[in-house]
Amino acid sequence: MLPRLFLASSWLFPHRWLLVKGQITRAGLGALFLFLASISVGAEQDADLLDDADLSEDLRNAAAGSLPLDELRAFVNAFTQIRKTYVEDVDDSTLLRNAIRGMLLELDPHSNYLEPQTFGELQVSATGEFGGLGLEVGMEDGFVKVIAPIDDTPAQRAGVESGDLIVSIDNEPVKGISLNEAVKKMRGEIDTSVVLTIVREGIAQPFDIEIVRDVIEVISVRHRFVEEDYLYLRIAQFQGNTGKDLMRAYEKAIASKENTSQPVKGIVLDLRNNPGGVLQAAVEVVDAFIDEGLIVYTEGRIEASLSRFEATQSEDTITLPVIVLINGGSASASEIVAGALQDHQRAVILGTTSFGKGSVQSVIPLSTTHGMKLTTARYFTPFGRSIQAQGIEPDIVVERAKITRYDPAASISEANLRGHLSNKSGEDSEGDQEASSDEEEGELLTADNQLYEAINLLKGLHIINSNQQRAAANGT
Repeated sequence: MLPRLFLASSWLFPHRWLLVKGQITRAGLGALFLFLASISVGAEQDADLLDDADLSEDLRNAAAGSLPLDELRAFVNAFTQIRKTYVEDVDDSTLLRNAIRGMLLELDPHSNYLEPQTFGELQVSATGEFGGLGLEVGMEDGFVKVIAPIDDTPAQRAGVESGDLIVSIDNEPVKGISLNEAVKKMRGEIDTSVVLTIVREGIAQPFDIEIVRDVIEVISVRHRFVEEDYLYLRIAQFQGNTGKDLMRAYEKAIASKENTSQPVKGIVLDLRNNPGGVLQAAVEVVDAFIDEGLIVYTEGRIEASLSRFEATQSEDTITLPVIVLINGGSASASEIVAGALQDHQRAVILGTTSFGKGSVQSVIPLSTTHGMKLTTARYFTPFGRSIQAQGIEPDIVVERAKITRYDPAASISEANLRGHLSNKSGEDSEGDQEASSDEEEGELLTADNQLYEAINLLKGLHIINSNQQRAAANGT
């Protein structure tokens, strides 16, 4: 465990029997084996990942010299030279923490060392309320990349977009600092401001965005009706209660239509710019739409990372047609949902290719105050697809675009001609209602062309289903 690591550092390296003129001795190597093995054992015991037999095997491997000797010598030599010759005095604890941080930093963009503040914030963020700007970020080429701004947060309102690269924070370059350090710089006291320098594709020069920090309260599920009879469900982030929140929103929407002549005809599930979150929440969302079959499974090197999640039968399973919207900001849990519904042919996926984060991170405590977030598994869709660094390909590709609706010149129809014959059925004109519907469609087209296309697709599915039902009823 980490406290043991700190204690060991005070006696391990200064002893003469360990180092001779900066070179590690054979006896010192043996001690270092036990030292590193004790660190490994402590961490694994805390995480409940290995049983006693596994731990004994680790110790035997260490004693047998399975660790790389040349690299261990280099590590001890580097440690010693830094302690002795670095321009400023650095205590052993700091050096060893930096060593852990460096090991994790070089693994992948999602593994990192959790200092006390970050460790606590990680636990708080899963509950849906935390302080900051409202950004889900990662690292790319040494810069902070925006995976997605969270709905209705200072970052989104200020105009930060998915795919933006943050190259400096308050005029301090982020190149060379860790993701945790960058996040710390962006967080701060409520109502204080921070200036982000952004590089965005399609814009020649970097530009600044000033954002005022605020308490970030993520509303997991929002819902509304589009054109009265199509239900729009927006999941901003997957939290512990997202599955229950989704069902509550659906049931509330269905109940509101019980005494009307306009039943709900279809659902748009919007996962655009959803950076992910809790795995179990994604499983519950998929389970709301299917009642049998595999949802997702994970594979890793240890038994604890092997898991399978199956759908459960329920009378409340949602059976309406579903269109799922995704884009480059849809990551992790969002991709689990899209991939599962796509494999089960339960939904049509529309939009652009998702982010491609197909790995699972485990938070492993190293002490009561420190921990690490370590990538321990890959997840796969029901049909065995890994989306890691590839993403979910939509069934129908619709790029986000600014659409200008073309208003044709006034046209003349039969009804405009003097003396035209009346409609034999005697039905009144519904011109005003049609004009109102056209206006709503026009606003949707210009505001969100992807949602507009999703609604059109649902309309087509509803027409086909209605025609098939009528044909079956008529025996044709």
